[in-house]
Amino acid sequence: MRFGIYSLSGLVRNELGADPLSGDIFVFIGKRGNQVRLLQWDRDGFALYIKKLEEGTFEWPGGRDISITSHQLTLLLEGVMLKSVRLRKRYTPLKRG
Repeated sequence: MRFGIYSLSGLVRNELGADPLSGDIFVFIGKRGNQVRLLQWDRDGFALYIKKLEEGTFEWPGGRDISITSHQLTLLLEGVMLKSVRLRKRYTPLKRG
């Protein structure tokens, strides 16, 4: 996890095929699982958030490149195991098209 802002934005563009300037948050978890980096373009520059655990690891939800919701990201950062989380049913509006 030695990559900085520009190396991570290069990974987003070249490996994931995504636009690092989209405003999405890109999550990178280190090999040992004890460090996470969040990269986001914030209108006029990149923001990089780093969290390194003294004990324990972060859970990677599965797969190589996946999308998670902001709620799942919050749970991931809090140490909740996403595989065991069961969400209660909520209203979702119908898409018109």
